[in-house]
Amino acid sequence: MTEDRITRFEERQKVLQELSDADLKARFWQLCDQLVDPIVELARTHTSPSIERSVLLRMGIDSITAHAVVDRVLEAGLLGKGAGHVVLRVSRKHHVDIPTAARTILEDKAVLNDLF
Repeated sequence: MTEDRITRFEERQKVLQELSDADLKARFWQLCDQLVDPIVELARTHTSPSIERSVLLRMGIDSITAHAVVDRVLEAGLLGKGAGHVVLRVSRKHHVDIPTAARTILEDKAVLNDLF
């Protein structure tokens, strides 16, 4: 390591040593958020119906239902939230399993209102 790099490390280390456990934990989560934010933004802006169908298939939803759910989520303007996320929210809101939540989305368009 270069001398400059060692000096910078020691300065950062000194600052961290002065933090309490609670402060270190808060700093950890702050850094995690900074790390994940660009990934979340990339996922939000770079999804597609085929990616979202793939996610639903991995959640245990059959292909025909997955296709229809993605169409419904796209129609509702929620594809950027992620079709799997939408299904999960419906599942939690109505206290049903994932396949039932998917069917609920198909049976009732209004279920997607005020979900986020």
